[in-house]
Amino acid sequence: MLNNYLYAFISVMVVSLVSLIGVFSLAIKEDVLKKYINFFISLAIGALLGDAFIHIIPEAYKSNLSSNKVGILIIVGIILFFIIEKFIHWHHHGEDKEESHIHPVGKLVLFTDGFHNMIDGIIIGASFLISPHVGIATTLAVILHEIPQEIGDFAVLIHSGYTKKRALWLNFISALASVLGLVIVFIFGSTVENSILWFVPIAAGGFIYIAVADLIPELHKTKELKHSIIQLGIIMLGVLAMVALLFIE
Repeated sequence: MLNNYLYAFISVMVVSLVSLIGVFSLAIKEDVLKKYINFFISLAIGALLGDAFIHIIPEAYKSNLSSNKVGILIIVGIILFFIIEKFIHWHHHGEDKEESHIHPVGKLVLFTDGFHNMIDGIIIGASFLISPHVGIATTLAVILHEIPQEIGDFAVLIHSGYTKKRALWLNFISALASVLGLVIVFIFGSTVENSILWFVPIAAGGFIYIAVADLIPELHKTKELKHSIIQLGIIMLGVLAMVALLFIE
């Protein structure tokens, strides 16, 4: 059993390191990165919506929750993240000058991603309590699932006003929430996985809110037909990436 705990911890750390995929952007000049940021935002929209509707919500329906409860919890998630963003906006004007240029959606993405990573940590930990083989399979699925999402999250942080290095660091800190999820499993055992199922649809609602309320309006600022078509294509690419994962997991 001790080995399972060690394997689970190593797996969670590997998953957390996936958040550093944005390190490749450090070689790209800031002005070049911002010039094409809307294309990465498009990928984030596709990944968030694809993740919510293709992976998270179907998993919620497979649980012991009724379909009505899942639907209600998704709405609760949307409203909850609306309230959180309102709260961030209220405090946004009172911040110091160094932080005042940061768009609230960046902080919302960090909060949502941290919440989602904590759930991933719980799922990985519970899987290793079953067996190392199940745990490794789950870890691989989470890694494949995280790559397109982390690229999108990093792009949103850059778009929100963070520097590349700070965005990279904050994304990694957010990813470490999976360690907290693992600790929860170590303390309470695999039974916690049944309780966390209530929070899975809420996370889906958060992803939907960010994609629809915050990111899609940003793309509407682009008026050129050519760029709009490219953005639509990249959104579909993000969705298709999530569909492709169904054949790998």
